[in-house]
Amino acid sequence: MPSQPRIVLVTGGAGFVGSHLVDELVRRGERVRVLDSLATGKRANLNAQAEVIEGDIRDLDAIRPVFAGVDCVFHTAAMARVPLSIEKPVETHAANATGTLNVLVAARDAKVRRVINSGSSSVYGDQPTLPLREDMAANPLNPYALQKFIAECYTRQFHQLYGMQTLTLRYFNVYGPRMTAEGAYLTVISIFLRQRKAGEPLTIEGDGEQTRDFTHVRDVVRANILAMDCDTADGRAINIGAGHNASINEIARMIGGPQVHRPPRRGDARNTLADNREAAKVLGWHPEVKLAQGIEELMRQAGMRA
Repeated sequence: MPSQPRIVLVTGGAGFVGSHLVDELVRRGERVRVLDSLATGKRANLNAQAEVIEGDIRDLDAIRPVFAGVDCVFHTAAMARVPLSIEKPVETHAANATGTLNVLVAARDAKVRRVINSGSSSVYGDQPTLPLREDMAANPLNPYALQKFIAECYTRQFHQLYGMQTLTLRYFNVYGPRMTAEGAYLTVISIFLRQRKAGEPLTIEGDGEQTRDFTHVRDVVRANILAMDCDTADGRAINIGAGHNASINEIARMIGGPQVHRPPRRGDARNTLADNREAAKVLGWHPEVKLAQGIEELMRQAGMRA
């Protein structure tokens, strides 16, 4: 008789990155279980073929049963808003740092084979040189970045102390369908698209010359799929970024329309640019979606012309 498909768990599977990952896992024939509190995730994002369990990663005892029989965990759940982390550091720490610890403990106790943690390039902060490499010292500039760094340190330690197979994928400014204007992952494109559609001027924080490495969600999903069964899962962090950056002013020009400037936001790095050679080496991953292509697709889906 054919073997049963393995169970894979996606925390935050109703969110932006998580829901795209769930869709791809289902398409590949995996048995997918979603754990989401639906505090920020959307029911509309849920895949009908996935098993959905409402639960909060801040409650360890409540989530323990969800991990039974699971082969691999993709931990994408987070309170991913930099301004919110500045306003409410205790609450966001509970979700992003303690919540990750709870996921790791529950996975360890359930003897889960592998945990893939969704990290953030925000842990780098400002660095003296670009591109950003995994061997650079972390320099988190806001509570969200610090919480994500703590989460990846826990992810590494669970490999070192308990022998769990773990990896952290450090995402660089993820964008694509289903993104909202409220997330830490590239709010600027979604805000600009909303403003353009509403006939409003595009609001640019600071001089607009700050740069970001924009990475399409399809590429991020592919990195997760590759990480599920790659040969190396020793707790390390791996950059998942396009390897090209663009300024906020360039993004504004791509989307089009009048612009207004306002003061820069607190706690943001000036520039990001991923060195993605480690992802190529460990995962066999290379980015495929070009920024202009990704923005054109989003504008077309929104009924706009560039």
